[in-house]
Amino acid sequence: MGLLKQLSAIVLGHLLASAASAEQIHAAVAANFLAPFKEVVNRFEHISGHRVIVSSGSSGKIFAQIQNGAPFQVFLSADQAKPEALEKAGLAAPGSRFTYATGTLVLWSTRPGFVDEDFTRLKNRDFNKLALANPRLAPYGAAAVEVLENLKLEDATRAKWVQGESIAQTYQFVASGNADLGFVALSQIMNRRHIREGSSSVIPDKLYSPIRQDAVLLKSGKDNSSAKALLNYLRSEEARGIILAHGYKIE
Repeated sequence: MGLLKQLSAIVLGHLLASAASAEQIHAAVAANFLAPFKEVVNRFEHISGHRVIVSSGSSGKIFAQIQNGAPFQVFLSADQAKPEALEKAGLAAPGSRFTYATGTLVLWSTRPGFVDEDFTRLKNRDFNKLALANPRLAPYGAAAVEVLENLKLEDATRAKWVQGESIAQTYQFVASGNADLGFVALSQIMNRRHIREGSSSVIPDKLYSPIRQDAVLLKSGKDNSSAKALLNYLRSEEARGIILAHGYKIE
């Protein structure tokens, strides 16, 4: 048995042992990771007996809520900076932070054939609106701006930008047709390793900094064994399989 399988077996053993004393966990998750996290939570609740209350939004808004006393016990951010800042501010359990996934940015349209690998429509500005998440609140939005900067298209396209408060709202702008195309997370348009609809192009890694997403145990959860169990399960082989199936990378 490999080391990863051994760790997974230990994690599942602890979860089963704790099922008799089920507890409630308040978890906050970045909008891009909501769909896979729901799958992770369903499996975790089934195995452990614990109940997870999930709140979702932009990483920036969740970060501000935690600073203002929101009762979350676990935070899954879309970046590394915010969990690290919470650790430094004494609002997270020291040593609990880890990278659970690395995100992938895509340019997407609901219209078949509208997006190609050369970003022709983007470069020609042959579209009505370009959706991206607010770069001040959402790491995927910051990555989108970085892509436009590297393609030398930031100024040329700015007049057509429509910004979502989170990557979830950005997705809705495109899905509803209010924007012809937009920068979204691959996980939002992928279901079990298959792109669901429309046309898309994965943004080359060289055009933006890696979107490493960190999870952290918050101060209010440092003595909560069920919150610790949830984060342990997030690192299990079973949870990693769910994460990979939604288009994320695991380093």
